[in-house]
Amino acid sequence: MQISGKAKYGLMLLFCFSFVANRSPAQKLWSQVRHNRATTYVNQPVEVTITVYTSTWFTSGLDPGNIKVNGAFTTYFRPVSTSYMDGNQNYAGIQLIYNVFPFDEKDVVFPSLTLEVESPPEGDYKGVKRKLKTKERIIKVSPIPPGFNKSDWLVANGLTVHDQWNQSKLEVKVGSVLERSITRRAEGTVAELIPPINWDSVTHVGLYPTRSVVENYKGKTSISSSRTESMRYLFEKEGKVTFPEMIFTWYHPTRKKLYKKTLKAVTYTVIPNPDLEMLASVRDSLLVEKKLEEGLANDEEVFAFLGMSWKQLVKIGVFTVFLFSILIFLIKRIVHSLQARRKAYIHSEDYYFDQLKNALEQKDRSQIVKAAYRWFDELEFENGGFLDWASIFGSTSFKNQIQDLEEEKLDIEFHLNDWKSARKRYFGSLKNVVHRGSLNWINP
Repeated sequence: MQISGKAKYGLMLLFCFSFVANRSPAQKLWSQVRHNRATTYVNQPVEVTITVYTSTWFTSGLDPGNIKVNGAFTTYFRPVSTSYMDGNQNYAGIQLIYNVFPFDEKDVVFPSLTLEVESPPEGDYKGVKRKLKTKERIIKVSPIPPGFNKSDWLVANGLTVHDQWNQSKLEVKVGSVLERSITRRAEGTVAELIPPINWDSVTHVGLYPTRSVVENYKGKTSISSSRTESMRYLFEKEGKVTFPEMIFTWYHPTRKKLYKKTLKAVTYTVIPNPDLEMLASVRDSLLVEKKLEEGLANDEEVFAFLGMSWKQLVKIGVFTVFLFSILIFLIKRIVHSLQARRKAYIHSEDYYFDQLKNALEQKDRSQIVKAAYRWFDELEFENGGFLDWASIFGSTSFKNQIQDLEEEKLDIEFHLNDWKSARKRYFGSLKNVVHRGSLNWINP
């Protein structure tokens, strides 16, 4: 059959319409990596943002966690939802925010990451897992600006300094020991980058530092940190002793200015002490403590190299011992409970009836006779013998079985259901009996 020109034209239009109608637009899924500065100073943070966009939506979260960047400390903040509008098309997005703190005067490479995202194709609702590979970013690191002291260099958005002495009285005796603690809290940096204090030496005063304490405090999109350092001063000679003022500086990365905080000088009056022998003993004691703390600090550096500090190892060890102690205690209680329950069971009527059932199922006449009378002894029936008990609680068939049993007949046909029914009627007539499932249960 020959098709006319109009018919051909109509079929072509129908085909094209079906193709366009059934064809769904391709899903758009891509990632972006941006940083707020391409060049930075040592210790100055760089915010790196990784954003993943989709033209549909995300059916699962994206949370790769913190990553390792050579030559820098990194801080990872939780994922943040975002969106991007291009014309009339709205794209859903997830942002991953990292703060990178270079600690060497070398360029830092923020590595390429492979992210697994789950998003449905256009026209569908079921998420499909896809892998996206991000681009690496090179961060140029500049040395500390000229005129700044490297040992005091701190980059922060703000700094507070708290100075505390363990004695407010400005008069001490020779041989006295005072402890001074200085806590610095910095905004926008990590504790590892807060420089240690340069303690000034003081004439006729011994200096014995203690181990510093550092903490990091991470918020939703920001970080702050603190470093607490203490110094013990041993006053060795009478007279006036002045501790000079202390200046703490920090560089503000946004304002590009250097700020400082000053702790005023403190003067103590040292009066004589007739017990000068005490001075030597105190000095020796402080030296011993100093060596111990230096040893602990060295150990912590070794363990930190292995991934954990000695404090973390001690905590893990204590927790493990505690956990095993609880586990052993529970196991002992459970074993004791099972033993007590087993002991109660093998001295119960249930146990002997189970023995009787096994004998009846095996059809071993000698074992049936032995098990039947042993079970009957557990019933403590005081109104006669076995046959009397069967006459009261058993069926006619059961009574005949017991009668044949007592007459020692050899061709007895036992029926287990008759025994079960008689037993059930017997216990139904009693009160305050130990039934199956309630055998002196001991709660572990």
